[in-house]
Amino acid sequence: MLEELSLYGKVYENYDLVNNNTYRVNSICKYFILPSSISDLQNLMKYLKEKKQKYFIIGNGSNVILDSDLEEYIVISLSQLNAIEVHKEYNMIYAESGAILPKIATISIENSLTGLEFAIGIPGTLGGSIYGNAGAYNCQLLDYVSSVTILDENFELVTIDHEEITYGYRTSLFKEKKNCIIVSAKLFLKEGNKEESLKVINDRKERRISTQPLEYPSAGSVFRNPVGDAAGRLIEICGLKGYSIGGAEISNKHANFIINKGNATSEDVIELINLVHDTVLEKTGVDLIKEQEYIK
Repeated sequence: MLEELSLYGKVYENYDLVNNNTYRVNSICKYFILPSSISDLQNLMKYLKEKKQKYFIIGNGSNVILDSDLEEYIVISLSQLNAIEVHKEYNMIYAESGAILPKIATISIENSLTGLEFAIGIPGTLGGSIYGNAGAYNCQLLDYVSSVTILDENFELVTIDHEEITYGYRTSLFKEKKNCIIVSAKLFLKEGNKEESLKVINDRKERRISTQPLEYPSAGSVFRNPVGDAAGRLIEICGLKGYSIGGAEISNKHANFIINKGNATSEDVIELINLVHDTVLEKTGVDLIKEQEYIK
């Protein structure tokens, strides 16, 4: 199979995904493949369907928890599908799904386009960020997406316009379309002022450094914020800051972050998430919804 897979991109066998997830947990998969084009991805998916192989798609590995044993899976990285095009005359950016969101935001600001300043601190790919409707500072990505091109369940290219995309807080139509793969999108922004945008992102960078444990591996916010409240506040009033299981710890800086203090396993992270959920439910009555996805 290794030789056949190599027709569609660079392939690694028995690959440890430790550097492909932001928790930096060890996770071994059967094969890891990086298609170099949308066409290669399309042909790869048809091949995997024909062979009835288990697979999943990974972007930057943020907002996910990878099981330590994924040896039945072929893991497909979209990191090589990272083209970014600026169409200044239309205040539009086209990008492939593997492009890193902060890079897209930085390029937009360099071209005096405004709208994506909120995305500078979100460490995901465009595809993953659309899938989960990533956001910050009361902004959400899908408000700026004009259209999304996907591979449908038959792995044919289909473009979906903004009006057809249902979405909400940290969710989107694409979470329901489990058989589709986001390959690219068009983002429509507004003409802005580069200096003003840089001031906004520098102010927010300082705020993130002071309030988030950026010095440790994590996958960002663990739980969605309940309406009118903050998950971090609820976790903190339950006395869980600093609580740890194995190498996973609830951050003392921000209670809605679980950090890898060293050699944490995915099992440590999941056990700690379950403890937080159950403790908050018991003590406050709030049923927190997990933002991160567990892949097993």
